Amino acid sequence: MLRSYRNFQIVQNIYKSCTYQIGKRYQSVAAAAASSPQSNVVSELNQTKFSIYSSHIKGDITNKLEIIRPEKQSLIPMYQVLDAEGNVKDETHIPDLSDEHLIKIYKDMVLLNVMDFTLYESQRQERISFYMTSFGEEATHFGTAAALNPKDLVYAQYRESGVLMYRGFTLHDFINQCFGNINSPCKGIQMPIHYGSKELNFVTISSTMATQMPQAVGSAYTYKQAQNGLCVICYFGDGTASEGDAHAAFNFAATLEVPIIFFCRNNGYAISTPSVDQYRGDGIASRGAGYGMVTIRVDGNDLFAVYNATKAARELAVNEMRPVLIEAMTLRVGHHSTSDDSSAYRSNNEISSYDQKHNPIIRFRKYMYKRGCWNEEKEKNWRETSSGMVKKALMDCENTKRAPISTMFENIYDKMDSNLNRQMKEMNEHIRQNSDHYPLSRHQ
Repeated sequence: MLRSYRNFQIVQNIYKSCTYQIGKRYQSVAAAAASSPQSNVVSELNQTKFSIYSSHIKGDITNKLEIIRPEKQSLIPMYQVLDAEGNVKDETHIPDLSDEHLIKIYKDMVLLNVMDFTLYESQRQERISFYMTSFGEEATHFGTAAALNPKDLVYAQYRESGVLMYRGFTLHDFINQCFGNINSPCKGIQMPIHYGSKELNFVTISSTMATQMPQAVGSAYTYKQAQNGLCVICYFGDGTASEGDAHAAFNFAATLEVPIIFFCRNNGYAISTPSVDQYRGDGIASRGAGYGMVTIRVDGNDLFAVYNATKAARELAVNEMRPVLIEAMTLRVGHHSTSDDSSAYRSNNEISSYDQKHNPIIRFRKYMYKRGCWNEEKEKNWRETSSGMVKKALMDCENTKRAPISTMFENIYDKMDSNLNRQMKEMNEHIRQNSDHYPLSRHQ
């Protein structure tokens, strides 16, 4: 107790000394300035103090008390290129993409859809432990991925597997990770669907909400210093936007002026919480201007609209060195995850009706039919082919042995320290003594 009091006295004395010295220095400078007839330092100091004080005051000064009511403000419009029937609203907004490129994007969208369905059913069969689908949000994946530079760094949340697929992540890469076998990059010490790839510039997904957002700003700041012509894209959901890390990231990005795209998938639900219970005001896009960020709202079920918005956002971020917020309006058609039953909090008929009208894959397919680069025969053949590809990859990965038990200790640090080494020995001895309870036949 006495030591704490003495420490307090020491700190207090240091504070008083510093305050005294600063005060004396300011007084001496001011006195010297005032005694000099040819100097206007005091006046300049006062002006500087006022300019610093007033620099944050923006807008006109008025003698009228004005109360800003959000419900009376105009809503941010949603940008759209293709309507629900695949019709083009304005031909000048069609991206300059070849038929081959469009077919590649469409085939990937279908393949992701088939993989999602198969792995979801696999979890229900207890073949994998957990899964999350992207039903209804495929356009946000491939529309953004196609507009980015492959070297742009991606910070995902957990529903952006299509971005990885577009960049070259294979079916075996996805499914190995979900099974956690020896061929999985994480060797089984990470949850399913927590993908990552250093080669594809895709930061490994973390379960915790919004932690990727300030991290993404830090990476973007590094890119700014490097002047490498690249940007960072950070995906998040409307529920994540309610986390404190989201607000910190927005503010840091705007004040540091970094090349980052914040891409919000506003799919209407934060697990079971609908957007009406999450926030008031005009969605997530309305927050952009408040933080000083360029903002775009886009139809998240329209592949072309997402592509154009992301391409424009990237040009702004890289050329003007500033953050851009994109809000993509869509709907999560599937359950939040295999741990969720969305029928408990929303109508299945309502979701089904919405999906039939606004499904992004169907909308894009209708456009391709009209363009003449896709038809029913190609559709049928690719559906069968993609189903066969996924089933084969599933069997291959399921039959691959899991990593050795020692991996959980060896795959943490570059070199295993003494504590981990001791724990590994204790575990091995425990398994040896209780071998009947620990069948290791599936481990390498």
